[in-house]
Amino acid sequence: MKVQFFGATKTVTGSCFLFSANGSNILIDCGLFQEDEKEFLNYEPFPFNPRKIDLMILTHAHLDHSALVPKLFKEGYRGKILTTPATKDLLGIMLFDALKVQKNEQYKQPLYDEDNINRALRQTETLSYGKELKFNGMTIRFFDAGHILGSATVELNVNGKTVVFSGDLGRTGYPILRDPVPPQKADYLILESTYGNRLHKSLAQSIDELLQAIKDTFKRGGNVVIPAFAVGRTQDLLYILNRSVRQGLIEPLDVYLDSPLAEEATRIYISHPEVFDDEALNELRNHKKTAIKLHFVKSVEESKKLNQIKSGAVIIAGSGMCQGGRVIYHLYHNIDREECSVIIVGFQAKGTLGRKIVDGEKSVPILGKMIPVKAKIYTIGGFSAHADQQELHQWLGSIDSKPKVFLIHGEESVIENFKQSIEEKFGLNCTVPERMEIHEIV
Repeated sequence: MKVQFFGATKTVTGSCFLFSANGSNILIDCGLFQEDEKEFLNYEPFPFNPRKIDLMILTHAHLDHSALVPKLFKEGYRGKILTTPATKDLLGIMLFDALKVQKNEQYKQPLYDEDNINRALRQTETLSYGKELKFNGMTIRFFDAGHILGSATVELNVNGKTVVFSGDLGRTGYPILRDPVPPQKADYLILESTYGNRLHKSLAQSIDELLQAIKDTFKRGGNVVIPAFAVGRTQDLLYILNRSVRQGLIEPLDVYLDSPLAEEATRIYISHPEVFDDEALNELRNHKKTAIKLHFVKSVEESKKLNQIKSGAVIIAGSGMCQGGRVIYHLYHNIDREECSVIIVGFQAKGTLGRKIVDGEKSVPILGKMIPVKAKIYTIGGFSAHADQQELHQWLGSIDSKPKVFLIHGEESVIENFKQSIEEKFGLNCTVPERMEIHEIV
């Protein structure tokens, strides 16, 4: 058995791993590189032969895990994609939106076309959490990763050994979704490390900070712009804001969801109550009307009209790292206004516009111009959909074995810190793979 690492090595995006055993090749994820200095890798041929892949497993629908799946078919893959039912529903809207963004970036060639996407969707099959699938002498199971709707941890049992790919792991006690479920045992564990060097604020603290930021901004006479991932973060924010208004913690808000993708994703979320936690199920059953004044912004013309609103609006738009999408235009019209606020609620990869804003740059490049940053910037890490160090330790400590650990999906300094913490706390053997490295696991 062996694993080769093609992405998310000492970086956060581009997840892609090749697991080989029993003469079969299984690709785990096929995601987009989103860091500026690594984007060129998206346009290179895959460093493996797609025709020799026997099965592709998708952990969840975020683009840094899924966006190159159609390119896999373009370059010759003809097998199946295995994922959860909810991820299958999200995958189509994510991939077509990704292609739309590529076409709008006129200086770049689209990575694939509609036919490649449709072929990928036709080849997608599902496996529910906890169910077993036999494949070429292996047993495959998915566990709920609690990260976004349908996200999965992948367990592969082969030749008496258990190999686990964590996927992206979510928070404990977070809204809507159930907590991540660890496997019972693992001999080898490929573990994400996004926030492996830090602790998040509590959700209650983060909600208080969010509500106070909105109140202060409205007092100053400005708007709130929240860049948010269309799948996951947007639904969490809508749920939290709606509940906060219902609880009387803040006055009814005008919330503009300027993302057709997020609107579609929200409808898919509502269609999968089987993965909700008890609180979200109760909210869904008992409150059919929203407490916030929610406006779905559909057309580009409607989006442009938002620029005429100078105060009192909460605008949620993608992309989450400010690398494209409609949020760019809202930043353009609001970030140079002292009375406005930008609230960052998700991870910002190196080189992205979102990271430049978080790092406190005095002016940032937007739509070909350097725009001064005068708005108040809030970074609220407690809304992250990724487990922090303590939650990762808790998940890892629940496994009834001593696996050999490979750390992926984190910036290099973060991974090294996380590695040290695991070795000290659990006495486990940790490896930090380089891109293209092959590791024999016997």
